Amino acid sequence: MKRDGVNLAVFSRHATAVTLVIFPEPDSEETVEFPLDPRYNRTGDVWHAFVNGLDPWGRYGFRADRSPNPQHHIHRYDPGQVLVDPFAKALSGGDTWGQSLHLETTSMASGKARGRRSLITEDSFDWGDDQPLNTHLADSIIYEIHVRGFTRHSSSGVVHPATFAGIVEKIPYLKKLGITAVELMPITEFEENDNPRVNPLTGEPLKNFWGYDPINFFAIKTAYASRTNGSSPLAEFRRMVKALHEAGIEVILDMVFNHTDEGDERGPTLCFRGLDNSIYYLVDPQTGTYSNYSGCGNTLNCNHPVVRSLIIESLRYWVTEMHVDGFRFDLASILGRGTDGSVLPNPPLLETIAAEPVLANTKLIAEAWDAAGLYQVGTFPNWGRWAEWNGKFRDDVRRFVKGDANTVAHLATRMAGSSDLYQDGGRAPYHSINFITSHDGFTLMDLVSYNQKHNEANGENNHDGTNENHSWNCGEEGPATSPEVNKLRKQQMKNFVTILLLSQGVPMILGGDEMGRTQRGNNNPYSQDNEISWFNWDLLKTHRDLFRFFRLLIAFRKQHPILRRRTYKSKDETTPAFLWHGIEPGMPDWGWHSRFLGLQLTGGDTDNDILVLANAFEGRLKVELAKASRQPRWYRFVDTSLTPPHEICEPGKLRTLARQSEYDVAARSVVVLVSG
Repeated sequence: MKRDGVNLAVFSRHATAVTLVIFPEPDSEETVEFPLDPRYNRTGDVWHAFVNGLDPWGRYGFRADRSPNPQHHIHRYDPGQVLVDPFAKALSGGDTWGQSLHLETTSMASGKARGRRSLITEDSFDWGDDQPLNTHLADSIIYEIHVRGFTRHSSSGVVHPATFAGIVEKIPYLKKLGITAVELMPITEFEENDNPRVNPLTGEPLKNFWGYDPINFFAIKTAYASRTNGSSPLAEFRRMVKALHEAGIEVILDMVFNHTDEGDERGPTLCFRGLDNSIYYLVDPQTGTYSNYSGCGNTLNCNHPVVRSLIIESLRYWVTEMHVDGFRFDLASILGRGTDGSVLPNPPLLETIAAEPVLANTKLIAEAWDAAGLYQVGTFPNWGRWAEWNGKFRDDVRRFVKGDANTVAHLATRMAGSSDLYQDGGRAPYHSINFITSHDGFTLMDLVSYNQKHNEANGENNHDGTNENHSWNCGEEGPATSPEVNKLRKQQMKNFVTILLLSQGVPMILGGDEMGRTQRGNNNPYSQDNEISWFNWDLLKTHRDLFRFFRLLIAFRKQHPILRRRTYKSKDETTPAFLWHGIEPGMPDWGWHSRFLGLQLTGGDTDNDILVLANAFEGRLKVELAKASRQPRWYRFVDTSLTPPHEICEPGKLRTLARQSEYDVAARSVVVLVSG
């Protein structure tokens, strides 16, 4: 914005006419329209106009047309639609959750529902001394949450539930837990009411709750703002980032650059389709059919130079203007597909992001697969920069704890940092983002409570969501009445958490797992804006031992640098970084039927040794203990089979072992010993 006006510009290569649309009144759909003269208002493929007298938060948009247009199936221009500016920093029409709706998706008469309009923003904000925290990725502990779901429940106790301000109110909780970064599920504008289904169990309309259908890559989801004291959503988001930074917590955004909310040919025309369909999307040049590598109807043409530039500008904006610390890229394998949909060996977009100077200290995390079957965990083009959600860690650890055969060697590889996936590519252990659970799938409580998914409430006849959960209900499906089953479930949850937080790589925790949050067996609750998805904070009382277990393990990880290795190479060539044991020292059993692994992390001169004894057998094992590399004695930190609070020790209160030569490891338990 200049002092005396605003320059509004939009790209459209194939349009023959573009009109700038201004909405002079804040509460009216009446417009003032300026057809742009290509002689004066077009430079190359960019249409532009400088307009005097526009106030901040004024609304505008564009109409685009092509005449003649013999290829309507390719160039889907509709001059009747007012289109969103792809570079708009804010959109109107979605201020209140549940009240926004595209005009294009309803049968309501024009004016009855408000369309999304671009807003002229005022960018001033006092950041004070806020600077990037630049927490090393190896030292990070990521906590994944949904902005609305985190504090929407009445039990949250916040003044501004379901908002960025609500997250700020929960910062003391996050600090107590000990995480170093929050990863926010999509916070760019999306339409929560575009789900056509109803819950067959209740008859209630379902939502697009998760928000993985972006309308724009710059504009904040305004319904996530409380608008306290009349401030803008941009200001509230910035206050949240600033407050989290002051608490030592980084902000990672889940960005969806693989597709948009416009869907296939049946979807609404909101922005990209109406400006230049053949540039922004992968379409069949003969039929105009959209490629659907995303599973959501369309696929963004990410490696086209124009689209690539848009994505880079979006990332720069979030880092420079909004101070975010990193990004998780949804279905990132699509970002490596060419303009014809082929898998590129050296994708320009991924290389550009990796080499972008502004992003040099920004965390880049790929979901290294897509909905068309491309799976690149360990092979994602990375240039030494990209980390990955390690789906193999998730599956291998789940299978071991569940008690499956032929899992011990896989568990060892995952706990040692997945060198099979990342070492040959020149990366480090911290390029593996380790997780047991995420938003996509069962929660930790459900992982030990259900053998099968229960997604009936999604209205898709339980056909949605993965069938490969590697879960075990411990003997009773769903909520259990048996004390023995409930005890075993809690023990299994603690087994998972112990392995996650003591493995090399970066642990990611699904928010709510530390309080035993359940989704009632739903492993795909993308549509559930209700207690299935909301945090019930009363669970902290029910499962206070679980929260304590998470908190102490996080603190333990921070205390011991050998759990956060920067390299696969051992500093001390005479002492390996890892020693592997079975029920006898130095005798690991890698066989098909084995269910036990002993892992000793050697501390050398800078740390204690840590000995992990993981038993997935149904019976107890008497394990002969190895000698520590330096200190003479072993102290117990964790034994998940013990009754709380004895299953984990407070810092400085580790229990000396009465017998230093052996340990009786209970069935389906994990023991952690520390030398001293």
